[in-house]
Amino acid sequence: MDMSLTPDQDAVRKAVKEWVDDVVVPRALSNDREERFPQEALDGLKQTGFIGMTIPEEYGGGGADPISYLLLIEELGRGDANVRSIVSVHLGLVAGVIARMGTEEQKQRWLPQMATGDVLACFGLTEPDFGSDAGNLAGTAVRQDDGSYKINCRKIFITNGSIAGLALIMARTGGPGGKGVSAFLVPTDTPGFQANKIHGKLGLRSCDTAELVLDDVVVGEDALLGGVEGTGMKAAMSALGDGRMSIAASCTGIIQACLDSMITYTTQREQFGKKIAAHQLVQELISDTAVLLDASRLMAWRAGHLKAKGEDYALASSKAKLFATEASVTAANNCIQAYGGYGYVDEYPGGKYLRDARVTTLYEGTSQIQKLIIGRALTGINAF
Repeated sequence: MDMSLTPDQDAVRKAVKEWVDDVVVPRALSNDREERFPQEALDGLKQTGFIGMTIPEEYGGGGADPISYLLLIEELGRGDANVRSIVSVHLGLVAGVIARMGTEEQKQRWLPQMATGDVLACFGLTEPDFGSDAGNLAGTAVRQDDGSYKINCRKIFITNGSIAGLALIMARTGGPGGKGVSAFLVPTDTPGFQANKIHGKLGLRSCDTAELVLDDVVVGEDALLGGVEGTGMKAAMSALGDGRMSIAASCTGIIQACLDSMITYTTQREQFGKKIAAHQLVQELISDTAVLLDASRLMAWRAGHLKAKGEDYALASSKAKLFATEASVTAANNCIQAYGGYGYVDEYPGGKYLRDARVTTLYEGTSQIQKLIIGRALTGINAF
């Protein structure tokens, strides 16, 4: 597998890095402290066109390849995982699914608005009582005599939930299990749709996270994704293949930020009459983090490479997600350790890196779920 970047991909990385350093990084810590949504970053994502990077060109997007997308996500994750979350949900979890599974009418209606950021999207799968066990979700969409659907459900921990104009909602239209689940494209201004912001999170504190409540929300049959019932779990798993790859790239960015911060701090500060970086065990922290960085990046790129070739990348995405998320937690701990007592103070970024990294081992499939997915793929035995 050729892991070198094309000139276009390298240009994407440089452009995003410059923008992130200029707009995202300077505000990341203060936004985190104040739980303030990074509006300046969202405005910039729209102005630069990054918000629609992977949407097909015929619908007004950038038509970027998977590796370019991962470079975008990695750099956003390096600058602020909160900003990354806006894009990975909007593009990776929703726009990609519409492009792959939507009707032409659905693509024409939503993708051009999503490409400009005039409409942001959120992904409604997780429910208060059904997270990892998503195939048994309780929310319902009952078909009415006129062909419309009445949706009743609650969704929890929904990124972009209170700022989105479109929600991709999974709800039960049939019998038990995943085969009874369908997907719906629901405008968030539909009567009965309510979003309640969630505050007090350990990490991703400036990210928009909400509980969604759909109380007798009525949508037309044109809202049914692809016009076919029973494909909700297929849509969800398709989205999560991209989402897990995105999280791996975002965590790679966090690891890069940890490494950069550690090197800067330990080569400037002195203890015992020499630079902190001159102490062997500090160099061990730095070298361990550098190895985690390369491994995480390569695993994320491998998943992107498979997608670019049109091959199945779901398993590679699970492997990348499992490794990179756990690695980012380790890297953030290493960063705090290298700073010593100052690492425990929010004037420095190590604590934020750790808090932002920690949730990635939980959402879009916990580390334990990824292990079950990988084990099932290798043995053919379902341990769920």
